[in-house]
Amino acid sequence: MVLWQQTARLRESPWAEPGIGRGRQAVVLMVGISLVLFGGIGSRLAYLQLVKGQEHQQMADSNRIRLIPKPPDRGRIFDRQGRLLAGSRLSYSVFLWPIAQRPQEWQKTLTTLAQLLDIPEPEMQNRLEKAGYYSPYLLRLARGIGPAHITALMEHSDHLPGVIINAEPIRYYAHGELFAHVLGYTGEISEQELQARQGENYRLGDVIGQMGVESALESRLRGEWGGQQVEVDARGQVLRILGKKPSVAGQDVTLTLDLDLQKAAAKALGNRRGAVVALDPRNGAVRAMVSYPGFDPNIFSGRVTPQQWQELQRRSFPFVNRALQAYPPASTFKIVTTTAALESGRFSPNTVLATFPFLTVGGIQFWDWNRAGFGPLDFVGAMAWSSDTFFYQIALGVKEQPIVEWSRRYGFGEKTGIELATEEAKGLVPDEDWKLKTLKEPWYAGDTVNMSIGQGFMQTSPLQVAVMFAVVANGGYRVRPHLYEAPGDTPSQWRTPIGLKPTTVNILQRGLRQVVTGGTGSALNVSHLPPIAGKSGTAEDPPRQSHTWFGAYAPADNPELVVVAFGENSGGGGGSLAGPMTLQVLEAYFAQKRKQGRP
Repeated sequence: MVLWQQTARLRESPWAEPGIGRGRQAVVLMVGISLVLFGGIGSRLAYLQLVKGQEHQQMADSNRIRLIPKPPDRGRIFDRQGRLLAGSRLSYSVFLWPIAQRPQEWQKTLTTLAQLLDIPEPEMQNRLEKAGYYSPYLLRLARGIGPAHITALMEHSDHLPGVIINAEPIRYYAHGELFAHVLGYTGEISEQELQARQGENYRLGDVIGQMGVESALESRLRGEWGGQQVEVDARGQVLRILGKKPSVAGQDVTLTLDLDLQKAAAKALGNRRGAVVALDPRNGAVRAMVSYPGFDPNIFSGRVTPQQWQELQRRSFPFVNRALQAYPPASTFKIVTTTAALESGRFSPNTVLATFPFLTVGGIQFWDWNRAGFGPLDFVGAMAWSSDTFFYQIALGVKEQPIVEWSRRYGFGEKTGIELATEEAKGLVPDEDWKLKTLKEPWYAGDTVNMSIGQGFMQTSPLQVAVMFAVVANGGYRVRPHLYEAPGDTPSQWRTPIGLKPTTVNILQRGLRQVVTGGTGSALNVSHLPPIAGKSGTAEDPPRQSHTWFGAYAPADNPELVVVAFGENSGGGGGSLAGPMTLQVLEAYFAQKRKQGRP
């Protein structure tokens, strides 16, 4: 007891040894630090679990849950008789699953893929960065890969984490180049297109129509994506399906095009640069539309190789649909000049004018095409022989404005209304205001003279010229050319009267018929076909060779088909070069009618 009291007093004494008090302080300090540390850890755990728990749970799920999108089958495209023009076939594509690896780990994988797939590594890196390294969505890297690529990828699969081969439908064009310009092709959506289509549920890697009908009818053909949400293990193997949404196929589309006529038009055009258009003059339904040179749209269903692209570049603008581009219409335009003369009242239907080797206007000699003239001619005879000096005189008597007005009534200077509007040129109907604004020059009488025979500044497309011929063929109605008719559409909704007098229609129809029976279109005066009416044209394009035109319709007394053939810088004459092309298409049409037993 005494010993304990003495010891206690010794501990309380200010003379006690220093080491004993400091030890107690160290213990207290360590306890305090521990409490602070555990408190911090506890609060951090509480923050991570309570505040950030849901976010981290989502991150964990994204590491084990994969979203496998299922693209829809794109709607099929048929011709008017139900024959397949465009469909889909099963192929194999390579996808990346971005979240399967850390960003720094992808580099080695991409290097290997570049060697196996012949795809530049920077291109793949760029696509992966844009999709995001933590994206749970599969990113398509290549479409339509062949057996050799599949084998190579399977052999290296152990060294390619996050690389997946999936079967998916790709676009298939049953007739290759034949319908290339009118159908177009499909390809992956670009960043610019993605921006322009915000809110339409597109994402990077989606396939979209790039031109032609594929683009124009995209909303019908596209369909709706589906997919599966699956749970996977660390190796990416599917453990179970968590959810499924079926894809919805796009709508099938039946076009007004006719496969047999398209083949005939392509054969007639051959390897000449130019275009052929055939349409029904009663309602504007397009039966054929070909343009050369072209391309095989099937190559865009996979990755276009450098060799394929170089081959395309060796052609002369193969993606341009020449049926929709504008050129001087040449003497086919004399239909408009005749209309302006008769409808303005400045010339009567019985007008007869002398023709000459040339006329001098403003000190310039404007020659007739035969360099001799044709003697006295009326409107029908002038149309048959395509006398330039006859129409020069008409133009000088009518002046500029009526020709401009009737050009526009026929549909020149504006788009026709066909579904391919983004690829169609408006053409040009020049007038004094346009010339002052564009060229800073006044309008001269010589400009009117040139315009009267479809030369000078006048620009029209083969499709617009076909619409002009349809007006004469159907008795005065401007039709809206179209490739697709919805259920319930009626012929009357595709046509509008332009206000022609019956006497004007009569002279135009007689003139175009006489072109074939005894004028510049005599190559079409054949006994094995119903009567044909038409008009030739040859447009100068110095220093290049001339353009050639021929437009025709048949039967002349009850027209069913208008055909316009155009040769770009083909040289020669419209009647001798473009006329036989038109005839071949008409022969195919009436042969088809006989085969089907139609009257």
